[in-house]
Amino acid sequence: MKKTVFITGVSRGLGRALAAAYLNDGCTVYGCSRSGCGLAEEHPGSYHDTTLDLSDSMSGPAALREWLGGVRGFDLAILNAGILPKIRDMKDTPLETLRETMEINLWSNKWVMDTLLAMPRKPGHVVAISSGAAVSGSRGWNGYALSKAALNMLVRLYAAEEPEVHFTAFAPGLVDTAMQDYLCGIDDDTDFETVRRLKEARHTPDMPSPEEAARKIIEVLDTLTGSRKSGAFVDIRKMDT
Repeated sequence: MKKTVFITGVSRGLGRALAAAYLNDGCTVYGCSRSGCGLAEEHPGSYHDTTLDLSDSMSGPAALREWLGGVRGFDLAILNAGILPKIRDMKDTPLETLRETMEINLWSNKWVMDTLLAMPRKPGHVVAISSGAAVSGSRGWNGYALSKAALNMLVRLYAAEEPEVHFTAFAPGLVDTAMQDYLCGIDDDTDFETVRRLKEARHTPDMPSPEEAARKIIEVLDTLTGSRKSGAFVDIRKMDT
């Protein structure tokens, strides 16, 4: 079945790769990001794009509602947008940095979900892109780990309130994106074992390209509504264990 799909953070990386893969499968995709992308030119009529600042909780919700005003609903929504603050110890992380990270990685997903759930047809499946950092507690990941752990709980809470919708907090595993450019560029990783492991994984099969990862993720997402409880946290790397 050809789906109507909503995706945030489509300007690059995994979000753009997911949008392109769904479009190539014949789906209709609505994508939003801060800077937009060129998929509308490649897929006229099937791809609908808008620029949206997810850090702006004052005007963002109204802008999203206006853009989606003529849409009845989505089969699938993927909440992919997020930021990774500087890797450093919690004691060295300014409170304002933590607030900014939570605003984008957590709270924006609340008002996006509220908008989607208020549409004439509620989404069949809402997938919030989480991370293994949500449960690992690795040194240096501070605000990112906090925001993803809270995102997992946000998904569980919505699942309890909205039984008609299937919710998943989904960790896609390692993907070779611009985030890895930053992480692998950290010179002094003495205190951050996770960063050292990421450097070792890059350019190996353990860290696929966004396009490779997107195809595998799409295959997995199609199975989750029948195999996993709504509200669950699913790590793609642990699905066979």
